Amino acid sequence: MKSRTLKRHFAEAFKSLGRNGWMSFASVSAVTVTLLLVGVFLVVLLNLNHLASQIEGDVEIRAYIDRTTKQTEYNDLQQKMEQIPNVNEVKFQSKEDGLQELIKSLGDEGKAFSSLKNENPLPDAFIIKTKKPQDTSTVASEIEKYDHIKKVDYGQGTVERLFKVTGVARNVGLVLIVGLIFTAMFLISNTIKLTILSRRKEIEIMKLVGATNGFIRWPYFIEGFVLGLTGAVIPILVVVFGYEFLHGQVNNQLDTVFVKLLPVYPMVLQLSVMLAVIGGLIGIWGSMTSVRKFLKV
Repeated sequence: MKSRTLKRHFAEAFKSLGRNGWMSFASVSAVTVTLLLVGVFLVVLLNLNHLASQIEGDVEIRAYIDRTTKQTEYNDLQQKMEQIPNVNEVKFQSKEDGLQELIKSLGDEGKAFSSLKNENPLPDAFIIKTKKPQDTSTVASEIEKYDHIKKVDYGQGTVERLFKVTGVARNVGLVLIVGLIFTAMFLISNTIKLTILSRRKEIEIMKLVGATNGFIRWPYFIEGFVLGLTGAVIPILVVVFGYEFLHGQVNNQLDTVFVKLLPVYPMVLQLSVMLAVIGGLIGIWGSMTSVRKFLKV
């Protein structure tokens, strides 16, 4: 395409945006509202996925060793556990370390257990991490069968419910995002269709004098892209500054908790690019689908 022709297409597109100011405003507003919802849901979904991954990553199996087990048999037990296909890591925890961890986890209340250091009631244990958190129950069932293992604990029941809830939340979030994008495509397509409807005579005349479909489409292609990109500006600003504020507020409240929100950067930059691309593509799609029917003269 010649540069002069391209300049003409850009000039026509921007002239049309100015000439149909109210319809352009309606199109941009439709993009803004829907992309704002998409942006908010994406922030929630990404952080929900991040928090779920953090919680799932903390799931571990504790295999408590029978007190009658000889010290020489500990290595055999550890090697057997490490050979289980879905096991990622096996660590030995002595009863002294176990008691110290318990005291620390209880804070001030844990000081009452300090007197037990000389007569420690806890058994030695192995702490097992699986490659995938969902493999926890399978691996635990396998370890329970071993000799010299007194008890296996991984939060039975609670862990299964946790995985079920996080799985449902992720799927529901994904469906909502896809639904919002399709809603945006529908709204924008109909809004742009109204804009093009008022110019159908112009399109028909251009066709009758020999203009190709491509020549007619280009200004609408550019117009749709500009409308979509402009509509993405406010959602991007809301996501960037809103998430920066939310991140500071929420993480201050979670100082004593092990879970944290996703870092502001690069997440907001990635979301900004994503919203801009979605806006531009939806604008182009809306324009192209709307102008297609008027090209059949």
